[in-house]
Amino acid sequence: MNRVASTIKTVGALAIAVGLAGCSVAPRYQPPAPPAAMAFKETIPAAEAGQWKAAEPGEALARGEWWRVFNDAQLDRLEAEAAQANPSLQSGLARLARSRAISRASRSEQLPRIDGSTGPTRLRASPASQGLASDADTSAQTLWRAQASVSYELDLFGRVASAVAAASADAEQEQALWRSLLLAVQADVAQQYFALRALDSELALLDETVRLREAALQLVERRFQAGETSELDSARARTELSVTRAEAVALGRRRAEVEHPLAVLLGKAPAEFTLPRSPLAFEAIAIPAGLPSALLERRPDIAAAERAMAAANARIGVARAAAFPRLSLTGALGFESADLGDLFRWSSRTWALGPLVGGMLSMPLFDGGRNRALADGARAQYDEAVADYRARVLVAFREVEDSLSGLRTLAEQSREQQQAIDAARRTAQLSGSRYRNGFVNHLELIDAERSLLSTQRAATQIERDRALATVGLIRALGGGWGSSRPLADAAPARP
Repeated sequence: MNRVASTIKTVGALAIAVGLAGCSVAPRYQPPAPPAAMAFKETIPAAEAGQWKAAEPGEALARGEWWRVFNDAQLDRLEAEAAQANPSLQSGLARLARSRAISRASRSEQLPRIDGSTGPTRLRASPASQGLASDADTSAQTLWRAQASVSYELDLFGRVASAVAAASADAEQEQALWRSLLLAVQADVAQQYFALRALDSELALLDETVRLREAALQLVERRFQAGETSELDSARARTELSVTRAEAVALGRRRAEVEHPLAVLLGKAPAEFTLPRSPLAFEAIAIPAGLPSALLERRPDIAAAERAMAAANARIGVARAAAFPRLSLTGALGFESADLGDLFRWSSRTWALGPLVGGMLSMPLFDGGRNRALADGARAQYDEAVADYRARVLVAFREVEDSLSGLRTLAEQSREQQQAIDAARRTAQLSGSRYRNGFVNHLELIDAERSLLSTQRAATQIERDRALATVGLIRALGGGWGSSRPLADAAPARP
């Protein structure tokens, strides 16, 4: 009867413990409302005016190969090379793999742990433990053991569950950071590429200008030899030719300074990479900015900041649970014998329930305020993560507005610059005709040609800025916009 009562009490205690295991002292996670914006100031279509919808997690949406919108096969090849060989991406993959391994390790604490051990123990038991008189003689003996031990912590106040949630959020944050890094590398490759092509366009202009000025010098020298002009015009023509050649050399140096960082983005040494010259061929592309709430769903850096909040919130639960009792169930089952040959006999079996050292239920009684301080620190870390999240959202809004504003003003500037080119080209044509007919001196022709070259180079630089701003807008929006197919949860493939 006593054995039945004892069994009932044990089962009852375990039932209460299991019931308490469903309790948690972690605060319920509720993401804070981000700074609200009904629409982007730079683009407010009438159909979208006043619209707003709640943000939904979208960092796992497939961004696609957004750079293909530029229809540039060379850029496509460079982006593929960067995805495979960029060292920063490889480092990010390693960090992602590490965070996922830590997350898996934390989940293991939710399961029992089983260990096996074997070996001898040399001991001398006290007379009291054998039920003998205090002056009785007990001799030392060697015991051989082979046993399996089981330990399991009942998660009474959600400490283990909170730790698992924090580790999982850390892994998700690292995945979002990797996607942000991938987008940054893709955008950097595209921007370096367009900057290089813009320099190629300027070099093509200078090469053509050199050719024209060489022909102009020959014309001036013939006229000088014929006595139709002075030596001053010949000297001016040689000066303009040399100045243009010097500008071409300087531009070539700038091209190398842009090509070298592009090589590094591709995972190559600058000496291993050479991109043949080709003028910039950029056509303006209309990028749908969408609504600000969609931006919160798309930007991987915002997703990373939100996951950091979730992890910090879970760690509040871990810190709070440290002040509450911990219940650990332990046991051992195996064989024990004084002779190695008798170790695995049925009569040598042994078992133990409960810890050999310490107690089954433990809790802090006095820690000098340590647990309270750790809980306060965890709460402060959460508050910091909330502030970082809000700051990241505001920065994202600003980056989109900057890009939209830049594209709008650059489009207007490009139209005006094209009119300036047309006027400068007509001026140069008229000045050349007047000079050949002897109506004006060579200085007027030089001024007209300088003006034409300057306006053409300025137009090339504007087109470069439009290309860079377009890539910047795509990056600010979180990548491409064509597909909404969720990505697999598995880690990205290693190159």
